[in-house]
Amino acid sequence: MNIVVVGLSHRTAPVEVREKLSISEENINLTFENLKSKDVILEVSILSTCNRLEIYSLVKDSDEGVNTINQFLQSYSGLEENELIPHLFAYQHSEAVNHLMKVSAGLDSLVIGEGQILSQVKKMIRLGQENQSMGPILNRLLTQAVSTGKRVRSETNLGTGAVSISSAAVELAQLKLGQSQGRDQLVSLEPEKVSVVGAGKMSRLLLQHLQSKGCSELVLLNRTLTRAQKLANEFPDLSIKCCLLDELDNCLSNSSLVFTSTSTDKPIIDSCRLNKLNRQSLLRLIDIGVPRNISSDVDGLTGIESHDVDDLQEVVSRNQEARQKLAIEAEKLVIEEGQIFLEWWDSLEAVPIINLLRSSLESIRKEELQKALSRMGPDFSARERKVVEALSKGIINKILHAPVTSLRSPQTSSERKESLNVVEKIFNLTKPKDE
Repeated sequence: MNIVVVGLSHRTAPVEVREKLSISEENINLTFENLKSKDVILEVSILSTCNRLEIYSLVKDSDEGVNTINQFLQSYSGLEENELIPHLFAYQHSEAVNHLMKVSAGLDSLVIGEGQILSQVKKMIRLGQENQSMGPILNRLLTQAVSTGKRVRSETNLGTGAVSISSAAVELAQLKLGQSQGRDQLVSLEPEKVSVVGAGKMSRLLLQHLQSKGCSELVLLNRTLTRAQKLANEFPDLSIKCCLLDELDNCLSNSSLVFTSTSTDKPIIDSCRLNKLNRQSLLRLIDIGVPRNISSDVDGLTGIESHDVDDLQEVVSRNQEARQKLAIEAEKLVIEEGQIFLEWWDSLEAVPIINLLRSSLESIRKEELQKALSRMGPDFSARERKVVEALSKGIINKILHAPVTSLRSPQTSSERKESLNVVEKIFNLTKPKDE
């Protein structure tokens, strides 16, 4: 058995590839069913975000497991092999473990140290448990990944001042506005006519950062008015007009800056829609949805400036050098946490021998206890029998404690195998117990 991860991220694939492998929560149960049906896969869990899709699995054979997941991803995406495979990465065992620890700590994020990824790993655990696709190995691995993310944030300054995808999008708008004024710097968004399409978690963060960057009023559009109004109520100091998506054309006609963040599978803004508008000034569109909410065919339209999540790198790179220094400190903790899991994994090699040893001693205990009780005669009370049985169990547990602890302790593979062979030999664990 081995642990493998196969996937792609903002580091390996452009958004036009990533969006074809975005798995919504509504459809993820079918994905789990498909993967669980593969004989080589024993356990599986899926991390799906706007910037990555990663499938973690416990497999019978590493190479076969990776190939099976590759085939699934190709089928799911509808891409040809030469269009998809170059963008995929695959890590096995220790590399897979360390990669997950880095991801959970925010070290592999577009914005180093961003906090959203930790809640996404927690969601990954929840979905795996709900779909009964995880066993003790992945449960242990993912739980430790969450602990690693929390530890990095509590013991280092990596999470301090870290920006999210939403805040990076707002900074991109500030930068582009400044550049249009001949200044290569972030400027206030106060003069902009702002609209936000979508009322989910990303939009909540958008509103939070827009308010902090000078925006005092905006239009919030959503499929349901109730959800938009509920989100607006969280920002009493921000003047928010809530509208249904039916008002999108009117919004595009009257806004100068539009952010989109919806869970739609298809673009809601394209060149056909924009060409019907009677606009006289520049419209800046910033799309942080994956799959994209804005079609690529709007690029090049007169009076339209469109950006997607891949364009956020421009603002992220401005703060990356300082965050890289903080990441070095966090990297040490990540390596340490990964080693803790791998030592636990190695200790599993001792489990069969430990179980045999425990079973052998338990058989001896029961046999000798029965002999002793039969000699005591009928005058031995039930209470006294329980006391003697508890005594015998306590003795066995005391005897087992030292060898079990030693067999589970961190050590090289050769040392553990030598210890296991010794225990197996002196207790004759591989042979039937003599009558």
